[in-house]
Amino acid sequence: MEGIGKASIAEFVGTFSLVFFGVGTIVAGGTLLEVALAHGLAIAIAVSLMAHLSGGVFNPAIQIALWVTGTMATVRSAIYVAVQLAAAVAAAIAIRWVVPAAFEAAGGGTPDVMPGLAIGKAVVVEAVTTFFLVWAVFASAVDDRGTLRALSGLAIGLTITIGMLATAPLTGAAMNPARWFGPALATGDWANWWVWIAGPIAGGVIAGVAYWRLYLKDREPATP
Repeated sequence: MEGIGKASIAEFVGTFSLVFFGVGTIVAGGTLLEVALAHGLAIAIAVSLMAHLSGGVFNPAIQIALWVTGTMATVRSAIYVAVQLAAAVAAAIAIRWVVPAAFEAAGGGTPDVMPGLAIGKAVVVEAVTTFFLVWAVFASAVDDRGTLRALSGLAIGLTITIGMLATAPLTGAAMNPARWFGPALATGDWANWWVWIAGPIAGGVIAGVAYWRLYLKDREPATP
């Protein structure tokens, strides 16, 4: 893995690509399938290109799960989270600058809770989808026994895609506090903000700790 400075640049680029292409597809009027593929492919490509540079995290929920399980150090984790949030903001602002009217019309691509869905249930939806995302990360990228380690980007990207196809109409299927934070800051829309913080972090930590205790506790985990 590169030094913290170069690794942070890789985290910035990867997170920027997720928000820029994902939100950009929403702003362009993409269908649910197109939006899900844009998010999934963006991460699949970013992880494939930059996992060896920074670990290819691009998500504070995954970062916190890595930190809680001792897979990544505290200082690096804190820097990564700050960089990921900054990259998401930069991407959202860039899209707003390019197509301000379309950006505003699409609500900046900010995740939203489906009308009539209880907020508690929305938190659970985000927690469940993020659980499977973080499980995929640990199984394919962190666990060095995984046969898919060379294809971890594809496995992670497909998990995001299926999560969005299933639950985007319910909560926006952020599965990533940065994916929510960037557009929320750019639009000033902070409604139900805890859904995209509490849900992903809780689901991610549960998945990370469960996988570590079940399969990695007595082994030295492979640091991404």
